[in-house]
Amino acid sequence: MRIKIFVACCLLFTLVIVPCFAQEAANQVLSITPDKAVEMAIENNLSLRQAQLGNEAKARANNTPWNVFIPTVEIGGTLGRLNKKPEAQELPLPPILGGPISFGGSPQWRLSGSLQLSLTLNIGTFTGLKQTVEEYQAGRITIEKAKLQLERDVRKAYYNILLAREQIALLRESFANAERQVAIAAANFRGGMIPEVNLLQVQVARENMKPQIDEAENAYRMVMASFAMFLGLSYDAVFELEPLSGNVEFIVLEAQDLISQAAANKPDIEELRRKLAALKIQKTALFYNLYTPSLILGFNMDPTFQRDPMKDSWFNSNYWNQQSGMFRITLFWRLNALLPFTREHLDYQAMNDAVKTMEIGLSQAVQGTEVEVYNIIMQLEKTRTTAEAQQMTVRLAERTLRLSETAYRNGLKQYIEVQNDELALHRARLGALQQNYNYLMGLLDLEYAVGVSFGTLGGRN
Repeated sequence: MRIKIFVACCLLFTLVIVPCFAQEAANQVLSITPDKAVEMAIENNLSLRQAQLGNEAKARANNTPWNVFIPTVEIGGTLGRLNKKPEAQELPLPPILGGPISFGGSPQWRLSGSLQLSLTLNIGTFTGLKQTVEEYQAGRITIEKAKLQLERDVRKAYYNILLAREQIALLRESFANAERQVAIAAANFRGGMIPEVNLLQVQVARENMKPQIDEAENAYRMVMASFAMFLGLSYDAVFELEPLSGNVEFIVLEAQDLISQAAANKPDIEELRRKLAALKIQKTALFYNLYTPSLILGFNMDPTFQRDPMKDSWFNSNYWNQQSGMFRITLFWRLNALLPFTREHLDYQAMNDAVKTMEIGLSQAVQGTEVEVYNIIMQLEKTRTTAEAQQMTVRLAERTLRLSETAYRNGLKQYIEVQNDELALHRARLGALQQNYNYLMGLLDLEYAVGVSFGTLGGRN
């Protein structure tokens, strides 16, 4: 009886209690911070994962650079049958001398093996070891640059979504205010205080706001779906972006120091420097391979079965013999590159031109970075000035609202006028918030250009 009661309780727990917990977990909204969004994006970005897989091959080459000194080993075996059996020669001697004597005959089947080892050494071989290291380091920097770009883009998208959410809230509040205006106009029209055309104008203004709200909400849903998939979630995932904590602090920017730091540390510049270093090492290796002698170490064996492989034992060592096996040391020098019209010489010149082209590209990138950083700093200063002016507008709107509320309590203003002042204050605060977000996104661009961690200049926000 007790066992039956226990089984019934277990079934009740499985059928009733567990689904309740599952439903509660399904209804839980995922809360995402900027740092969490960056972590999820880096973990689920396919392009970044593809780049990491591509660099694993360079990592393996970097871990085993000494394998260039492993000789090439070739082994083989041949079992063949001659189309025509070799005929034996007969020496016509009298029987008293043991004749006739046959010689020169050989079996129709032949069995032979081969083993060959070779290793080519050149000064360029040792230079190539450095090239392997540089290519691996360049690959690592490329991945780090991709991560930084991804983090910058995720944080910008995060700020844009928060701003879009505030803009939609303002549109809805404006629509609610327009509906209040329509209600007041309708009451005044029924009371004969205004003509019908005034009522229609207010109604048209309200109806014109609906497409704007619908368009903004649809755009917001599309952006949220794209952002969800960007983070590795499903397009219909339910999540909430946490608002930024604290106020934006405007900082003093030293243009000269930041420009110098950017020219040295920007990820794009560092990536170009690494690629240029690898290309120079490749050019040096090509020079040694073309214009210096090479040493070849070789060893080969060609054991051949001297009897009939179809009749005699293969495992009798007396039946095997080498024909031309040897150890050899060869020194050779290819002279084609010394002639200016040969392909080898032209290949080296093309490599030299590639190095010069990349050097010019690096100089252009440094100059472009200096201009970019200067423009970002100037834009940040402009945004700071605009934000300070917007803060002044917010303070004036707050003062206006306080005065309107006082006048309303004293019967000097209508409530709709107070609501209009509240809406004006909301618009002013939204304008200040937009300038703050613009400043934060400008700081993200500046931090990336300077090559420092995000949040170093403007705090974690």
